Amino acid sequence: MSNNNNSGNGGIGFFGLLTILFIGLKLTGHITWSWWTVLAPTLIPLSLVLVFIFILFILYLFES
Repeated sequence: MSNNNNSGNGGIGFFGLLTILFIGLKLTGHITWSWWTVLAPTLIPLSLVLVFIFILFILYLFES
C-alpha cells in the first residue's frame, strides 16, 4: 500500500494575494492607481532577485 504524504509548501503567498487584491480593486474602479503601482507587489521582489543574480554574476567575473 502506498503512503502518499504530500506536505508541500505550495501556495500563492502574501505578495500574490496583495497583487490579486490590487488588480481586483483596479478593475472595479475602487482605486485609480497606475498599473505599475498595482503590479508593484510582484515586480519589486522580482527585481530584487534579478539584482541579486546580477551581483552574483559580477562577483563571479571578478573572481576569475
